[in-house]
Amino acid sequence: MRGIVFLGNRKLELREFPDPTPGPGEVVLAIKASGMCGSDFHAYRATGNAAAGLGLGGGGTPVIAGHEPCGVVHAVGAGVDPSLVGQRVMNHHYKGCGRCRHCRGGWSQLCRGGITVYGVTGHGGHAPFMKAPAFTCVPLPEALSFEEGAAVSCGTGTAYGALRRLDVSGRDTLAVFGQGPVGLSATLLGRAMGARIIAVDVSPERLALARELGAEHTLDPRQTDPVRAIHDLTGGDGAETTMDCTGHPEARAQAVRSAGTWGRVAFVGEGNSVTLDVSKDLLRRQITLHASWTFSNTIQEECARFIGDRKIPLGRLLTHRWRLEQAEEAYKLFDTQTTGKGVFVV
Repeated sequence: MRGIVFLGNRKLELREFPDPTPGPGEVVLAIKASGMCGSDFHAYRATGNAAAGLGLGGGGTPVIAGHEPCGVVHAVGAGVDPSLVGQRVMNHHYKGCGRCRHCRGGWSQLCRGGITVYGVTGHGGHAPFMKAPAFTCVPLPEALSFEEGAAVSCGTGTAYGALRRLDVSGRDTLAVFGQGPVGLSATLLGRAMGARIIAVDVSPERLALARELGAEHTLDPRQTDPVRAIHDLTGGDGAETTMDCTGHPEARAQAVRSAGTWGRVAFVGEGNSVTLDVSKDLLRRQITLHASWTFSNTIQEECARFIGDRKIPLGRLLTHRWRLEQAEEAYKLFDTQTTGKGVFVV
């Protein structure tokens, strides 16, 4: 089979790999859809020494990209219930020790013993087949397509996890900074939870999509001060809940400062840093600040059920579908940061 490998410097290639065979406790998934995520850019754009070390797993072999896999159980190894074959599943793309309290609680990515991240340090879903531990399989409801399941497997699930931490409801105005796939998911799901949504981004295309997905107000920070605008839109109080999905220092600070007294803020975007005046920005406004990194396997399943049960139109988030052979074109377009969710359909 052929799988996508990131080379850094905005380059990638399709390489030949042997079809995987499941070992004890493992399954092989026939991939039906594999999502593109903003965190792919860390490998796709890497330069210098970072680029030189890309695509290498523990054995120094190239790693297939794609950490949003979704498909059907194709084969099982020893000790795995054979009735799993043929079942529709998503993948919780982390493996830890399996014994610590984090692993037992479904948060394998928090394992202090070291983790495998499928699509980063272990073979991922940008290929026809993928091998993974059976416990990483999460049921895909019949109400969701494979493409929607791929979105839930990272970007949309990450947004849901942060919204859950914020306890978003119809009492809230929610300001979402960044309208990439995670931010757009927060806009869509936050609206379904009853919140009034203010979407912030510099891309006119993404702001237009945010309006289609339920944002009542959209703001371009190049044209208006989003902190002042959000306070104006909330009668001077500020938003009850805010979320940064960009990872940019300025947007993070704006997310904090646009929240009202007793506001709840979630940092979701990876990388960079932020400088805040702790007394002025946090303490004296009783701000609760959440650092929210992805989700557990149980929250992934809950997110999928939430979308399916409420008939939330997650498919509207998916603006581009690609074949694996179109990977170069797909990531080149995704890199413009003007699109919704892109997904490889295998």
